[in-house]
Amino acid sequence: MPDARFQPLPGFRDFAPQECAARNYLFDAWKRVARRYGFVEWEGPTIESTELYLKKSGGELPTQLFRFKDQGERDITVRPELTASLGRIAAAYQREYTKPLKWFEIGSCFRYEKPQKGRLREFYQFNADILGESEAGADAELIALAIDCMRELGFREGDFIVRLSDREVWLGYAAKHGIPEDRTGDFLAIVDKFERDRPEECQRKLDAFGMRREDLVAFIENPPADCSPRYSEVLAELDARGLAGYVKLDLSVVRGLAYYTGLVFEIFDSGRSLRAIAGGGRYNTLVKALSDGAADMPATGFALGDAVISHLIEQCPHAKALRDAALQPNTCDIYLALADPAQRPALLGLASALRDQGYRVDLALSPAKLGNQLKRAEKQGARYAVVVGEEYPQLELKNLSARTSATVGIDELFAALANDPEEETISE
Repeated sequence: MPDARFQPLPGFRDFAPQECAARNYLFDAWKRVARRYGFVEWEGPTIESTELYLKKSGGELPTQLFRFKDQGERDITVRPELTASLGRIAAAYQREYTKPLKWFEIGSCFRYEKPQKGRLREFYQFNADILGESEAGADAELIALAIDCMRELGFREGDFIVRLSDREVWLGYAAKHGIPEDRTGDFLAIVDKFERDRPEECQRKLDAFGMRREDLVAFIENPPADCSPRYSEVLAELDARGLAGYVKLDLSVVRGLAYYTGLVFEIFDSGRSLRAIAGGGRYNTLVKALSDGAADMPATGFALGDAVISHLIEQCPHAKALRDAALQPNTCDIYLALADPAQRPALLGLASALRDQGYRVDLALSPAKLGNQLKRAEKQGARYAVVVGEEYPQLELKNLSARTSATVGIDELFAALANDPEEETISE
């Protein structure tokens, strides 16, 4: 039994090879889609000045920071999200790139909150952002990217829904009901927790504004048809892409971070069995605020976390089947099996030659029976086993998937591999 003192802390995870492969399956899918959309990758530091997160975050985030003083007495925080770093970096480098900037990043984030299903203290996020474009086309492009990130993992229409809202609608609602501008943030915080708070708790908060929960319910369930021109524009663009079936207007979505300024959205599984899978929206003033006015770029972006979507994959048979097929053991292309110990120098030279050609090659590191070596080759998902025996330089080339075997000379081996019609699947 492992020593409990040395287990991961609550909310943190180990990634043994199988778990690491499952995590990388997500990362690889997200990167493929982002690059298809013309996004480029960026990276920022894991630790930033705490002030960066306090300046415009709002909501619960400041209470969830892993925050401490370093040896230089600087107030620093392990990053709880990526958008603040993006805003800082984009402001510093934006003159070097053609706008709009289409950037993505995958990195670990840290929040000190109660661990629960789909919510951890360390988690990975895929962030995608478009900076320097204010038109609805950027919002539509970003939402299409989010939908295709889900589809790339095997999810289909009906498995999830993108709930779109518009903060501008709520700002208009607040002004119409006489809420002072300096209290609008408090009102939006109530709307943001509308679904999570008990009705009586929600009403208690609304009492401070002289409002009734029933009126909010009516507005959310029956919003005016023309309440959000931006939503209508985005929906038309998504419809032209064949993606309108994945989205719906839902004014109960507000997003908790204070830097959002317009259209916002969240992705949920259709059965609402899990918390939000992804979320994001417009943050047109953040870059300007973080750069003290030196750079002013409208922006829109979203984040998709690994914890919730991993649970959803387990719940969705076709997404799980796709992932499991991708995670079949395949740690080498060619396994070199030694039948004659005297030929080990020849086997090692062959291993180097094959590796120089880009093949993934494995071999036994200590004496082992030939049968056991071939069993290991199959367990590792190798397509080929090459048996080096006393007949060297003649070799036995075994196609493990086709269950065929042929004798080839050392000079013929590379040609035999190159001429395999399925060779392109090796060493990709």
